[in-house]
Amino acid sequence: MIEIARQFVLYDEGGAVKKIARYQQYFAIRSTIERIRQRDRYGRPKGGVIWQTQGSGKSLAMVLLGKALALEKSVTNSRIILVTDRIDLDEQIWKTFHQCGKEPVQARTGAHLIELLRDSHAGVITTLIQKFGAASREWKNIQIDDEDLFVLVDESHRSHYGEANIRMQKALPRACFIGFTGTPLMKKDKSTAEKFGGFIEGATYTIRDAVEDKAVVPLLYEGRHVLQEVNSKAVDRMFDAMCEGLTIEQRADLKRKFSARDELNRLQSRMYLIAWDISQHFSKAWLDTGFKGQVTAPGKREALMLKSYLDQFGKVISEVIISGPGEIENAEEHRQAEKDENIEQFWKAMMAKYGSEKDYNRQIIEAFKKKEEPHLLIVVDKLLTGFDAPRNVVLYIARSLKEHNLLQAIARVNRLHPGKDFGYVIDYYGVVTHLHDALELYGSFEGKFDKEDLEGTLTEVEEELKKLPALHDALWDLFKEVRNKKDEESFELALEKKNIRDDFYTRLSKFTRVLKMALSSTHWTTDTPLEKVERYKREAGFFQKLRASVKLRYAEEVDYRDYEKQIQKMLNTYVQADEVIQIVDPVNIFEREAFQAEVDKAQTPRAKADTIANRTKKTITERMDEDPFFYQKFSRLLQQTIDDYRAQRIGDAEYLRNVTEIMEKVRDGKSKEEPTVLHGRDLARALFGALKDKLRGPSCINSNEDIAVANTEKLMADAACEMENIIRRHAIVRWRENYDAQNRMRNDLDDFFVEFQSREDTSLTWDQIDAIVDTSISIAINRRDDV
Repeated sequence: MIEIARQFVLYDEGGAVKKIARYQQYFAIRSTIERIRQRDRYGRPKGGVIWQTQGSGKSLAMVLLGKALALEKSVTNSRIILVTDRIDLDEQIWKTFHQCGKEPVQARTGAHLIELLRDSHAGVITTLIQKFGAASREWKNIQIDDEDLFVLVDESHRSHYGEANIRMQKALPRACFIGFTGTPLMKKDKSTAEKFGGFIEGATYTIRDAVEDKAVVPLLYEGRHVLQEVNSKAVDRMFDAMCEGLTIEQRADLKRKFSARDELNRLQSRMYLIAWDISQHFSKAWLDTGFKGQVTAPGKREALMLKSYLDQFGKVISEVIISGPGEIENAEEHRQAEKDENIEQFWKAMMAKYGSEKDYNRQIIEAFKKKEEPHLLIVVDKLLTGFDAPRNVVLYIARSLKEHNLLQAIARVNRLHPGKDFGYVIDYYGVVTHLHDALELYGSFEGKFDKEDLEGTLTEVEEELKKLPALHDALWDLFKEVRNKKDEESFELALEKKNIRDDFYTRLSKFTRVLKMALSSTHWTTDTPLEKVERYKREAGFFQKLRASVKLRYAEEVDYRDYEKQIQKMLNTYVQADEVIQIVDPVNIFEREAFQAEVDKAQTPRAKADTIANRTKKTITERMDEDPFFYQKFSRLLQQTIDDYRAQRIGDAEYLRNVTEIMEKVRDGKSKEEPTVLHGRDLARALFGALKDKLRGPSCINSNEDIAVANTEKLMADAACEMENIIRRHAIVRWRENYDAQNRMRNDLDDFFVEFQSREDTSLTWDQIDAIVDTSISIAINRRDDV
């Protein structure tokens, strides 16, 4: 534990967030430190490559390794260079170190990099790989001969293996190189990884590891690349699925637009269809749930085209993030910078609005992460790697992505977020051509990866949807004893036991989440008989309504996890219900009118009685510590009434009458037996109950056996009022956290009971007095009033 506290804890966001290494980071860093204590054939500390899958905290692992290197006794003056090949990654890593208490320096130019390398006081340097190239051109024979230099290379599978790596090795001949990658290494890269010193044993953390640990969410894949072939058959096949929910006039308008496709070129037609499908899919599945989506376009022109069409449809709000007109994105398809008037106009508009490219990127990304709009980000190359937005739930792929670019891109939607069970990859291009099982992913790249490294990357949506019939049957299995399937109260009574209700909630959540997934899948809605689709939708609505009613009937806390929004969204979109199915917090019995309205919704006397009994029981439980002896009495009465009903000793009408009477007494906070001096003095009444309980027995309150019970109770009631006065006298502001104030109460209460015994001729032991005082102060602490 001392080691973890010293070496594996960081404070982020100015100290507001405490971060502790997860096990894969801990073991990776320990393995790396063990490795750097060894020397290679050139006498340098041995480096290597660490593969820890995306979303598992790679940037944090880099910072923790930097801290570990600073603390390592075998290194006299450790200096760290963080190298990446993209500006946004360089910024991200710099911020991570800076927020965790380090003071990194960013190399502005090649000359500045050399200056920092020569400065022994520059402890942490961040730089782009390209700066080494610039430096080597400026000082061709530069060498920094320092064996305490540690070069941490982010995303080490890409440009770092080629000429850039040679430049780094030449400039830093005695440095230790440690490569980090978040994606599997291709076989050819595994051999060249030896340039970093080979793999660091015990540091690997695969995709499957992360999914099993719930460090990332699983990814579900659905291919919709039929849309890339714009012809009559493709349009006709998709038209009905795309028009679900439209009026006759809207369908006719859309048909006219499609019929004019000959006037559009192939590219525009394909972008139009993709934009329409994205608009329909996202608005039905994710709009207003708090989740976001990302779209990858083949080029800047297509990105702007997609936004234009999405704006026309008006269902979702999108933004485009691209680079300036002179820069190339998607170099495989665009060998030169795209020349297009629309790109020029868009860029001018963005610069006029935001002032600079940096602010244009920053403000849109911040809105995407933290605000409700935009719903979608449209990109070409930007934000496909090193971009973490946990609310990002779906990636729409409309361009060619291969190998590491593909693996990096799909990982944008695997980050954890409340209510997020899966990340979704919707493929319009056909980038993944074979998905028969998880071990043969990326069939078009077969032979380039080791299968075990890719295992668990993606699961086809159709595989997940195969679970739907079994989930449906499991839900109904809970109600196999219900004979009349039209009797809603029979369903409620079948869920009377809490463990069965919990099982019902779990099964219903699983069923509705997979059904939501199915209803947004064109393949499932097309291939599944309409009768079955409608039955699933209808029964989802019925069971959600049942869930809402039993939550109220049995006075349960409502679980407002984020996926509730998604389920409500599905019901509102797909289920035609007579009324909106809305689960609300049960009101308490003290909200008289609201609670009565809730009771009135129940259809039968038993349902009304159950609602009153369970809500009263919940109130008693919540308030027990405020006045344990008052509430214990009514708890026993209520339970006796419930037991009598279940044993059929009383009928529905008497059950309802009895629980209503108990509720009224609990709500009024008094019983007929209490002395009049306690009326209006809730704390004194609670202390009176404590006295009666603790002083129960012969000769406790008065040695005269013939004293009337009424006089005895009046004596205790008067004592309770004096005790309340003592407590209130010392109840200063925030006295519940002030032990000095509580001790003053104890002292005065002790003195009171000494004087009380003398005055009233009572016989109390010190154990009895201590018990009364402790209970009294505990009651006062738990009161909700102004004590």
